[in-house]
Amino acid sequence: MAKPKKNPRPKAETPKGFRDYFGAEVTQRAEMLRKIAEVYHRYGFDALESSGVETVEALGKFLPDVDRPNEGVFAWQEDADADKPGDWLALRYDLTAPLARVYAQHQNDLPKPYRRYAMGPVWRNEKPGPGRFRQFYQCDADTVGAPSVAADAEICAMLCDCLEAVGIERGDYVVRVNNRKVLNGVMEVAGLAGDDKAHERGIVLRAIDKLDRLGVEGVRALLGEGRKDESGDFTEGAGLREAQVEVVMGFVSANQHVQSALDEAGDAISITVREMGKLMNASADQQTEFHDRTSQQKWNRAVLKHLSGLVEESVSGVSGIEEIGEILDLLEAQGYGPDRVVIDPSVVRGLGYYTGPVYEAELTFEIQDEKGRTRNFGSVAGGGRYDDLVKRFTGQEVPATGVSIGVDRLLAALHAKGRMQAQEPGPVVVTVMDRDRMADYQQMVAELRQAGIRAEVYLGNPKNFGNQLKYADKRGSPIAVIEGGDEKEKGVIQIKDLILGAKIAESATLEEWKDRPSQFEVPRDQLVEKTREILRQHGLPDGDADQ
Repeated sequence: MAKPKKNPRPKAETPKGFRDYFGAEVTQRAEMLRKIAEVYHRYGFDALESSGVETVEALGKFLPDVDRPNEGVFAWQEDADADKPGDWLALRYDLTAPLARVYAQHQNDLPKPYRRYAMGPVWRNEKPGPGRFRQFYQCDADTVGAPSVAADAEICAMLCDCLEAVGIERGDYVVRVNNRKVLNGVMEVAGLAGDDKAHERGIVLRAIDKLDRLGVEGVRALLGEGRKDESGDFTEGAGLREAQVEVVMGFVSANQHVQSALDEAGDAISITVREMGKLMNASADQQTEFHDRTSQQKWNRAVLKHLSGLVEESVSGVSGIEEIGEILDLLEAQGYGPDRVVIDPSVVRGLGYYTGPVYEAELTFEIQDEKGRTRNFGSVAGGGRYDDLVKRFTGQEVPATGVSIGVDRLLAALHAKGRMQAQEPGPVVVTVMDRDRMADYQQMVAELRQAGIRAEVYLGNPKNFGNQLKYADKRGSPIAVIEGGDEKEKGVIQIKDLILGAKIAESATLEEWKDRPSQFEVPRDQLVEKTREILRQHGLPDGDADQ
């Protein structure tokens, strides 16, 4: 009789494109989300938690700018083998499409405009790569029902506040602003407007969105016959005529044109008498900041002038230019000047549902990539106006604008800048010297917790005391508490400073070790007091609400 085959054991590995998060990664993300939520809340936005699953129909074709509605999503059909199969469902691709469904479904019960923020994981069925996963966190804020670009200006200001709240210093980021109406105007002037040009227009949009990666010549190739990459793969181009290509390239190369014009005009900066009076009493740093700020204001004016020349024959394009100018004026009035917000025609945003102002937050400092090359960190947030998205459900145009912040990108940026520890301090560990006195040890840990100090009792096998200290070391614990039989009789405890002990063990001589003890004997009733004292010495949270 043949032996029954054993079922193979499942492999203990995460699916491709996914990863697990441990300890500090989870708590640091939670803390970042808390800080961002505080800013959103301060601006008057309400929290929303929508379903992680939507119908494919509700998500629509707006996902990765392709015609296939389920491309890029994890989708399945309910009761697929039944006589009457059910709906196609998908994990949400972002937090914006679900908002459109929520607003359309509950609009009679919601205030207008509706201001909401949402945070949570999203899933994309795309090819994973270094630092690119199929599940990641987003935290969005959107205003639905406000047609004024004042809503867009507010989002840009709030984005600046969020970056600074989580630890990105001013000068390390810039919010870049553009308007899809300007790009639509360029398309119109280039003869690419209308439904019959949708295919070519889609290729052009995707080409422009790849400017950072492909460069000016790479984009130019995609506007024409196409482009062959280093591997030999050929990407079909839009097939535009040379005159059309030049119109689009005037937009794509706007930054270079503006910079050349400013260089030819020279560096002279005109300032008012009032401004000059302020500068005479300013410090050198303040004068430098002023000149940098004035140069950036000059840049913004020059970009607007250049774009106006490109789209002066388009009503849509002129409207977009006016909206950008209004956004900058509103931000300046709130104190958000060109040192933080600049016009950048290269910002077009890849998703097809944007209809007006678009914006991205870029971190401007340099880092070393996985190959040791120096490069700018890049974009960590983006968004814009999408006045047609809710219309899919209601049949009526509903103005909306919003932003999405990439939390994992922000965390990586803070780690790269050395502003976040790779490992958080662990809990105080109360060791177990006598398993029959577990109640005593639980009482100690309860006192520490009631004092607001993170603590735990060692719950492994207490037979080997050395293993308990190894456990505390692996947990990153700052302190170990010890009470054996002798200490119990004398009414004392031993408190071991594990951080200081590790430092002494690394480099201290015998004499230094004697002068700097890392273990202290204190009365039992001084457990909390001495623990707090050691935590404060190391700059760690000590549970004292008054500190």
